[in-house]
Amino acid sequence: MPHPCPRPPGSLLNTYAASGAYTDCYGADAPGTVSLAHYVETFYTGRLFKLERLLLRWFAARSSTDADAGQVARGERADFAAWRVEGRAGDQLLMCDFAGRTRSWFMVAPDDAAAGARTRLYFGSAVVPLRDARTGASRMGWAFQALLGFHRLYSRALLSQAVSRLSRG
Repeated sequence: MPHPCPRPPGSLLNTYAASGAYTDCYGADAPGTVSLAHYVETFYTGRLFKLERLLLRWFAARSSTDADAGQVARGERADFAAWRVEGRAGDQLLMCDFAGRTRSWFMVAPDDAAAGARTRLYFGSAVVPLRDARTGASRMGWAFQALLGFHRLYSRALLSQAVSRLSRG
């Protein structure tokens, strides 16, 4: 079951945490050795995320397909639905939304030494605060505060669904 956990050293989210953005990190184990591309494609093509993709198509005119998800997962394209690739490492992918306020982060950490290979899957987010033009102060805004509980639940549900699908093979 996905659970909150510290960001691993070298996480692409660490820059945002250091700058005062909201960040979170969830982890869960999947059986076997799971590549980053397979994890990201499985995450983005699950039923729950397909609902988000449908809402983005209706309300933000940002359509996407399962094939698009596979291409971004494999590094063959830089944009997917409402996101673009901001950073990529061998074991990580950082996506930025079209407004530049939120980030979605994926990471895999295989553990072949465990009894039966497994892979720790990480999923996290960053939300960049708004800067008040008059005062220069940073603030998250009322929408962030109102949706934070839902965001945490939804993040765990998305990761749980990906783990479940990966576990079934």
